[in-house]
Parts: sequence; structure tokens; C-alpha cells
Amino acid sequence: MSTTEAPAPRPAATPLLVFPFNGNALEAMDCLGGAFALLAFIDDTPAKQGPGPMSVPVLARDALARWPDAKVLAVPGSSTSYLTRRAAIASLQVPDDRFATVVHPTARVSPLARIGRNVLVMAGAVITSNAVIGDHVCILPNTVIHHDVTVGDWTLIGSNVTIAGGTAIGENCYVGSASSIMNGLQVGDRSLIGLGSNVIRSCPADSRLAGNPARSLG
Repeated sequence: MSTTEAPAPRPAATPLLVFPFNGNALEAMDCLGGAFALLAFIDDTPAKQGPGPMSVPVLARDALARWPDAKVLAVPGSSTSYLTRRAAIASLQVPDDRFATVVHPTARVSPLARIGRNVLVMAGAVITSNAVIGDHVCILPNTVIHHDVTVGDWTLIGSNVTIAGGTAIGENCYVGSASSIMNGLQVGDRSLIGLGSNVIRSCPADSRLAGNPARSLG
């Protein structure tokens, strides 16, 4: 007599809050798969608060206390506000173990790579062997981060970016979409690399680069 085992139950989705209600947060909705259940967006702007997309509300910060067991994904920042990301995330006063890391189901992350807390990796991104991604990092769609790359905390990486092997991106940087960074370079903290740039030389902290090849914007 044959027996059929019952399928193992699926693990319950982890409740999640996303801060703030911006473009990164909307794109994060597509990355959750079945691992997370989005309870609400959090935003400080009263005009944004209320009903949100797909019946997900936009609430004030008291939602953090309303759902104390929910994980938090904080994704503030853009090319004009990336330097304030650290302060914005710290202002939530969320303990480190409450931050979530969200990886889109179609992203490919090597088992030899290391990913920090509060990291969002969007669709089609590839992170290869020995890469180290710090805390509070956003990586947009179709970006490729090659072997032995390090990406510092609070950094934003745009879409369709290629970072070649052995390169080190500093903390609190912004790398614009469609940029390429040559292997073995050092990009200093708080640097901005403009859209579509081709970086072929290392640059110090607080650099602003754009072009092909990338040059200082002063």
C-alpha cells in the first residue's frame, strides 16, 4: 500500500513596512515575492498619507509602533538627496535586527557573496562571487556587480550598471544608471557618478563625475 506525504507547509510571509513612499518603495513592491507581506508604507509628508497602491496604506511613523514585529525596509534617496540617506534611515530609530533585506526572485546572488541589512536588490541584478554589499544599499534592475567588489553602506546603485571585479565603492555614494566602472578602482565616500558614465580612474571622496570617460564636474 503506497502512501503520499502531505506537502510541507509554506513558511508564513514576513510582515513588512517600507519607508518612505517614493519611487524606490514602489519598485520594492515588485521584489517581495512570497517572502514578505507588505503592511504599509511609512512617509512623513501628510499629503502622501492615506490610501496607497494595491490597497496598501501610506501611514505616519506611528506604524512602526503599531506593528512592532514587522520588519522594515528603508529606501530613501535619489541623485539629489543621496547624501541625506544615512540621517534619514537613522531617524527611524530602528534596531539593526529589525531591518529586512529584500532580493527580487529573478536576481542572482552568488552563495559566495555577502549582503548586509536593509538591502534591496531589484529584478535581474547579478552579484557574483566574493562581492560584499554593505548595509542600507539599493541596487536597481539589471545591474551586474562582479567578483570581489565591495559596495559601502548607504550607497545607491542605478539600473544597468556594471561594476568590474575588485572595485571598491565607498559609503554613501550614488552610481547613476547605465554607468560602467573599470576593474580594480576605488570610488571614494559620498561620490556621485552621473548617468551613463564610464569610470576608468579611481576618484577621492566627495567626487562628482560624469561622461565617457568620466571627468570631474568640479
